[in-house]
Amino acid sequence: MKRSKPTNSANHSSPPNSSVQSREDLRALQRTMTSALFRPLNARWGMQKTWTDGRPTREVAAEFIKPNDRLNSFERLEIYNRQYWFRVLDCLHDDYPGLRAILGTKKFTQLATAYLAKYPSNSFTLRDLGDRLEQFIRDEPAWTSPREPLAFDMVQFEWAQTVAFDGPSKRSITADDILGKALDQLTLGLQPYLSLLCLNYAVDDFLIAVKGREEDALRGEASNAIHSAPRASRKKPVRRPKKQQVFLAVHRYENQVYSKRLESEEYQILAAIARGDTVAVACETAVAQSPRTNFDWADTIKNWFDTWTTLGWFCLPQ
Repeated sequence: MKRSKPTNSANHSSPPNSSVQSREDLRALQRTMTSALFRPLNARWGMQKTWTDGRPTREVAAEFIKPNDRLNSFERLEIYNRQYWFRVLDCLHDDYPGLRAILGTKKFTQLATAYLAKYPSNSFTLRDLGDRLEQFIRDEPAWTSPREPLAFDMVQFEWAQTVAFDGPSKRSITADDILGKALDQLTLGLQPYLSLLCLNYAVDDFLIAVKGREEDALRGEASNAIHSAPRASRKKPVRRPKKQQVFLAVHRYENQVYSKRLESEEYQILAAIARGDTVAVACETAVAQSPRTNFDWADTIKNWFDTWTTLGWFCLPQ
């Protein structure tokens, strides 16, 4: 489900007429308001007292926000600043439970705050909020230290699920689309919502365990709220996965998101097709690089293609 941008029900006041005399003035006002919203909160979850140029934020707020009979300009602006941050942090908290489990809630919140300070929301939908998180972790690994490789795998996997959930789709190919075409001339496209991942950890199993634990905790809290005082959980944290190479296809089928484990040769064939190789070249290259010998590749590859076609992964190439 797509989320809307955060909004607030606090009373809006137009800036004094003398403040906006042209489009350039309006753009300047918009930039000022955006800067105020996107500035990180202080340690007590309030608006920073000092503006970017060293002036008191209270003075800056008074230049474009009117007070009312209950709140001064600073307090009114703080409502929006806080709501923006509470909303976007809450979204990342919900969208990345696996990364949160790896880092711990406190460190995850620190990472999310640093990420949003560098890459604030720039889309009409909060669905895209984490689209640069993978790049951020790659560029600034200190935020995930000492578990950078595991965190990087998890971010790739969780973002792939977002893409699979509501990414665009194209018409799946039919038999008529490829009828009579030789394999050494046949090229295919992969659905835009499909992600192919080569990972160093079994984050798929780990995330299933994490989500199951959180669902159990929510059920327990609901039960305790009705019947008794909350009890401390005695469950151990989900054990982090050991290093293990895993190939995944993250996709959707009948409006549900799935991850499917792939053989290394499956991954190589699909990745080659995505690069634009012909079907023949993709299959021949994967077989040639496979360590398996005396293997019935013809039937195996045919079964793979039957499965991928049934799942609707193929479309016409660009």
